[in-house]
Amino acid sequence: MKRALILAAVLLMAAQPALAGPVDLIPHPVDDDGRVTLGDLFDGAGAAAEVLVGRRAGATVVFEAAQVQAVARGAGLEWSNPQGLRRIVVRQGAAPVGGALSAENSARPASADISARAGAMVEVLTYARSLSAGETVQPEDVVWSTVQAHQAPSGAPRDAEQVIGLSARRALRAGSAVAVRDLAAPQVIARNDMVEVAYMVGGVELTVTGKATRDASAGDPVPVLNMQSGRTIDAVAVAPGRAVAGPAAQAARRNPQQFAAR
Repeated sequence: MKRALILAAVLLMAAQPALAGPVDLIPHPVDDDGRVTLGDLFDGAGAAAEVLVGRRAGATVVFEAAQVQAVARGAGLEWSNPQGLRRIVVRQGAAPVGGALSAENSARPASADISARAGAMVEVLTYARSLSAGETVQPEDVVWSTVQAHQAPSGAPRDAEQVIGLSARRALRAGSAVAVRDLAAPQVIARNDMVEVAYMVGGVELTVTGKATRDASAGDPVPVLNMQSGRTIDAVAVAPGRAVAGPAAQAARRNPQQFAAR
């Protein structure tokens, strides 16, 4: 009986991931073969070094930090994300480093200058896959690529955070450069939707429900028809089925997120 218990304990231990303890994120992670593993991301990954996190199809790949943390935890590694990173970018081989991405440090390398002379090569954001009209741009959908300066669109985004979460205005082809004019904030209200409009002034909030007369993204003006009075309310969309009117509307156009959770 004792021997059987010992054997069961040994088998149970073997089935668990080897705990390597706390690990540190490599400042500027790269991979050489398109397979991004925990060993490419963390110092001291030990036996978990070959655990696959994801694959890189272009010059870079972007992972959500929470996704990486979950894979690491499942392999027995402990990463507390002390910097509070939102995203992590991994580049090919010895490509120019960009490091772990957060909302503050996901910008294109300073060496990339869109205004470079004709014939020069610059680094711009490109689409890693084709997107249909209305699709939302995810972190893995954009990568930094090197193109000739004349192929870089005017006003090209210098930060991946500028485009992640936006939706495509039209069909976009894989490999093409990202242009702000091709993207828009995701639609939150459709024409004929019933919308709750909040009128805020002096700490007082009044609400009325009406019908939207046009489509709108967060921060866009949306006229709402009050079905009882027949009057149209000039409002600003802030979230699905929600809009604000009155003095708060102007602030909502600049920052709709501050009203979205109310």
